[in-house]
Amino acid sequence: MDTIDVKHLGQENIVAIFRQDDFLIDCGPQSCEATLLEELGDWRPRALLLTHIHFDHAGAAGALVRRWPDLEVYVHERGARHLVDPERLVDSATRLYGDRFDLLWGEVVPIPQENIRAIVGGETLFDDFEVAYTPGHASHHVSYFHRPSGVAFVGDVAGVRIPPSRITIAPTPPPDIDVEAWHSSLDAIAAWNPTALALTHFGVVEDAQEQIAAVRVALDGQAEMARTLSEEEFVAEMGVRQGRGEDPETAAFFEQAAAKAQLWAGLTRYWQKRA
Repeated sequence: MDTIDVKHLGQENIVAIFRQDDFLIDCGPQSCEATLLEELGDWRPRALLLTHIHFDHAGAAGALVRRWPDLEVYVHERGARHLVDPERLVDSATRLYGDRFDLLWGEVVPIPQENIRAIVGGETLFDDFEVAYTPGHASHHVSYFHRPSGVAFVGDVAGVRIPPSRITIAPTPPPDIDVEAWHSSLDAIAAWNPTALALTHFGVVEDAQEQIAAVRVALDGQAEMARTLSEEEFVAEMGVRQGRGEDPETAAFFEQAAAKAQLWAGLTRYWQKRA
């Protein structure tokens, strides 16, 4: 298994793509497509397995299909239609990111319906990959367990941990945060008893059960903070927590991977829906 750093915005240790056997797990944003292709060289994937459709994970999927027209793209059924017709997704994100959208994410290319393979969780793909439906971060999130190696490819569900830091943050952007579902998803990943977790942000961690426990603590702590603090207070407190024992550069990487204001916004929406 190879970890490919696509160097989002020129920074290392932000977005990881994984190559396992003949497959890519996630592909990063199209703004990093050139870096990804340079790392792949003459190799091409048999299929692309997406954990979810957020642009930092799946933004380049359409561009890769444009390059390899027979490429199969596996994605949860709730996210599939947005890959075929991404206009609504792009419009929503453009309102959030404004004129930085192109810099951050690049071009979002629609994927022909015939390339989409919709999954729901519970499948076994290519004999080796078990699929689990793992919502909480996103309602269309799945994780993949590679049985021969014991590695679980978990997207964002097992948190953000920027090496060499051991601090874990639960990425909680709007609109789909569901704390209870997230804990159930962590139960499902823990039940695999993985030898390692492949985190998009960032890299492979071998203390799998400890990482699962750490993201539970982070999720519950952030949820309680968002319930009781204003956005300004939440951002300040998260800054303190992220900054403990970290150099300014690592703290900035955390902000790029999981912006504090978005963490608050997603959890605030969760509490509003609960109410």
